[in-house]
Amino acid sequence: MFFRRERLKNPTFAERLEKVRGAGFTVAPLAGGAERVSRGACAVDLKEEDGAVRRLGRAGILMGDEIGALVDGGFQKFFRTPTGKKKPALADELKALHDFEEDLKESLGQESYYNESLGTVSTFYLYDRVQDRDRGVPKRVWE
Repeated sequence: MFFRRERLKNPTFAERLEKVRGAGFTVAPLAGGAERVSRGACAVDLKEEDGAVRRLGRAGILMGDEIGALVDGGFQKFFRTPTGKKKPALADELKALHDFEEDLKESLGQESYYNESLGTVSTFYLYDRVQDRDRGVPKRVWE
């Protein structure tokens, strides 16, 4: 007797989006073939790439028609849009964003990593004491 494992079926992008809709998310088309998946104030842009789902940035809070990415300023977390609008992050928004990301991963059939499951992960980390750290070697005192 031989037992065969069933072959895993790789769902198409459209099938994954239908499963996301069934899980209570809203899916709206964007220009360029991308789709905006949202629930409440949280949203993320998804696109199909070689049959797989690719995120066009991290999930965040809707601020107008832009998605505000989570920034850790060391002293406080806040949301910042690509055009530079800022808004302080509230505890309810962080909880909603964490739940949104976990539920979306489950609906899309993606893996949920341990460190991301512990809490919300910031997109950027900008601490006061390391200002301008991303601009190369800082000017030294003797220069």
